[in-house]
Amino acid sequence: MTCLRGMVAGLVLMASPAVAADYEIRLAHSLSTTEPAHQAALFYAEHVAERSGGQIEITVFPGEQLGSGKDVNQMIRQGANVMNITDAGYLADFVPDVGVLHGPYLVDSPEEYNKILTSDWHKQIDQQLRDQGLRVVSWNGLFGGRHMIADKPIRTPEDMAGMTVRVPPNSLWLATFEAIGARPTTVQWSEVYNALSQNVVASAEAPLGSLYGSKLYEVKKTLSLTRHFTSFLNFVGSETYLSSLPQDLQDILMEEGYLAGEYMTKLTQEREAQYLDDFRKAGVEVVEDVDIEAFRAKTESVYTSFPDWTPGLKEQIDAIISQ
Repeated sequence: MTCLRGMVAGLVLMASPAVAADYEIRLAHSLSTTEPAHQAALFYAEHVAERSGGQIEITVFPGEQLGSGKDVNQMIRQGANVMNITDAGYLADFVPDVGVLHGPYLVDSPEEYNKILTSDWHKQIDQQLRDQGLRVVSWNGLFGGRHMIADKPIRTPEDMAGMTVRVPPNSLWLATFEAIGARPTTVQWSEVYNALSQNVVASAEAPLGSLYGSKLYEVKKTLSLTRHFTSFLNFVGSETYLSSLPQDLQDILMEEGYLAGEYMTKLTQEREAQYLDDFRKAGVEVVEDVDIEAFRAKTESVYTSFPDWTPGLKEQIDAIISQ
């Protein structure tokens, strides 16, 4: 009889459904699963679930499974229970001044960037995004310096004259590569491998992890370390949806967002040297003697190209960094 009771109890446990989370959030991004950003997303989901006692379940959808970055941001703004890993270039569609954070050669290190994130200027930007329906739960994740992969070395702006460059569909990238003298062409990241292999574009730019994770070394064999942007990624959710959650859960999402950003920064910094070794092992020429100052001078005009930006915005940011 005891054995039978044990069997019945076991069958009941097996048949019982798992307890569903009170709140379910889909976290989207456009990147591969090998990249620090994806690992940070998994870190975030795990730690939010643990700290919330299972009340919040976050499921990560890599590789544009939920649509393009622009489409997901619109879903978020409309109040969906969705988050996106995006950047300041895309957020500038809603608050123009935030675009300066993704400007060419703006910062040289995470420490300089963190000065901006702790400034009164940034507090105002954060509130303006909330007013537009977007809550950034993580500002501080280092995506890395962005570099060029092509068929030839790129050491000066003149090496890019007339070159077709794949860029994301936002105005800051377009303005930056037009200032350099290239021909920027918008292609979704999920399509960049085919665009390069079919010579729709001659080159692409991204952090090392994205260039390697997407296997672009299979179609282009020269990597030039231009570092034209130092990119940071943002985890963004819906202000409408998140504000509907209990305050303690909102606090968990925000606090763990900051920690996920720190984790991404740590992974990115640790892996950069390894990525360069991996490129070399794949037969890629790595060009390090790039004239950074020539590129910096060439792209300075970008900061005066956006009439919607507050006048003197770049000077304001420079003053914050120099403090």
